[in-house]
Amino acid sequence: MYDVAIIGTGPAGLSAALNLKIHQKKFIWIGTKNLSEKVEKAELILNYPGLAAVSGEKLMRAYRKQIEDMGIEIAEYMVNAVMPLSGHYAIMAGSEYYEAQSVILATGMANVASIKGELGFIGKGLSYCATCDGMLYRNRTIGIVCNNKRFEHEIKYLAEIAKKVYLFPAYKDCSIDLPNVEIISAIEEICGEKRVASINLKNGHILEVDGVFIFRNSIAIKTLLPGLMLEDRGSSI
Repeated sequence: MYDVAIIGTGPAGLSAALNLKIHQKKFIWIGTKNLSEKVEKAELILNYPGLAAVSGEKLMRAYRKQIEDMGIEIAEYMVNAVMPLSGHYAIMAGSEYYEAQSVILATGMANVASIKGELGFIGKGLSYCATCDGMLYRNRTIGIVCNNKRFEHEIKYLAEIAKKVYLFPAYKDCSIDLPNVEIISAIEEICGEKRVASINLKNGHILEVDGVFIFRNSIAIKTLLPGLMLEDRGSSI
């Protein structure tokens, strides 16, 4: 059991990790070891406290050195879900499971476009985690929406379990070539009554499915923690 789990490795996550390290708390820091691509790509940062002007690349080098000097480790996983338990939280990250007394969501304000119907079916036939939920669909028909080639191992894993897979790759050079996987280009809506039952295509065709998996580079904050209420702009709880 950790005192704190930090989700996100940008400037806010780094600040939290440094403070927890100084106060000798037991914590886990989850996110990409690349830290913040937005910061690194910045040509010139003029509003960073204590620095008159600094390039994003130079600032990232300073971040990495500070992390190394402080002996802080990053658990490089994508967080699939944060679940409130009795007095603490469970975090599903990749194939790993962690528990912490508190969670700091430092994921930034990434704009994650959702598919029509997606948010209403979370936990009702729609999943973001192959390891967590894949076995529920053994010998069944599923849809997979994927926006990055790096998730192809997840697709292959699900294809071994499912009877039929409809794959919607939103990236170039898809290398999936499996007998039970049919590649389709355009998804319109995820449909069903109490749970996922079908996928509507942009050409008007309907595919009957038992579930849908979505693999993206990031997940919207409110899908990580069910019941989380955000103010209108989605920037604060």
